[in-house]
Formats: sequence, structure tokens, C-alpha cells
Amino acid sequence: MTKKEQAMTLFAEGYNCSQSVALAFSEYFSMERDTLAAIASSFGGGMGRLREVCGAMSGIALVLGQIYGYSDPKAKQEKNDHYARVQQLAKQFEEKNGSIVCRELLGLSVKHDVPEAAERTAEYYKKRPCKEIVGIAAELLENYIRENGIAHSDGV
Repeated sequence: MTKKEQAMTLFAEGYNCSQSVALAFSEYFSMERDTLAAIASSFGGGMGRLREVCGAMSGIALVLGQIYGYSDPKAKQEKNDHYARVQQLAKQFEEKNGSIVCRELLGLSVKHDVPEAAERTAEYYKKRPCKEIVGIAAELLENYIRENGIAHSDGV
């Protein structure tokens, strides 16, 4: 199963956008899947349904940090390289989807949504592009990793 298919399946199981992308790449993390799901949980709905940066894009950033991120606060070049990497994937995400902002992707005018998650019904899946968006995010990330290799092997 491709990462795209894995992410879309995870979303259909009820995981949020960020969790779906991050969990599709869980083999790169040196932690239990439940811990990774918990860490990614805050980023659903554009960060706690604030409708800001799409959770799928946040999932990309989480995985990029694990595979290519830096930990030395004085590592200026590594920081710059990493931010460039995040911006590159964000640009690709935006080119494919039209935005990296949750409310724009969903066509919402509300900036801060109610905290209650919407019920995952057949109607929900008909009107929300989220499942496809997490698939696109996972595919972009999988392609990036294939083209660039793995920077460090924590959890791999």
C-alpha cells in the first residue's frame, strides 16, 4: 500500500488530517504509534479546529522534522536548510490544493470553529476534501523522501 493509500485509509478510520499523514510514516519515528497519534492530534482542523494551517501540512512538517530536522539550537545552516525544505513542501502542497490554510481548503468564512469535531458520516465525506488532501500530502512527502533519502535513522 502506498503512503497516499495509507493516509487516506487512516483518515477514513477517523484519524484527523495531521494524524493520518504522520501515522502513514510512523516507521520513521522512534515512538509508539499511540504516542505519535497523540502528538499529532492537536493539529487537526487547522490546529484544534482554529482553521489555520491544514493538519495534513502540519503532518508533513512533523515527519520532515523527524527525518531531516535539527536539534542543535546553534546549527544555523541546518535550521535554514530545514526551513527551506518545509517551505518547498508547503509550496508543492499549495500548488496541488490551492492553499495550506484549512478554512480556505474547506471554503469556510469562519476563522475559529467550534471545538466539537464533526460527525464522520457519509455526508461529511461527500462535502469535505480532507481525505483526498491527506492523500496528496502523503504522496508529496513520499516523493520527497524517495528523491532525497533519509538524513538520519532515528526510529528507522
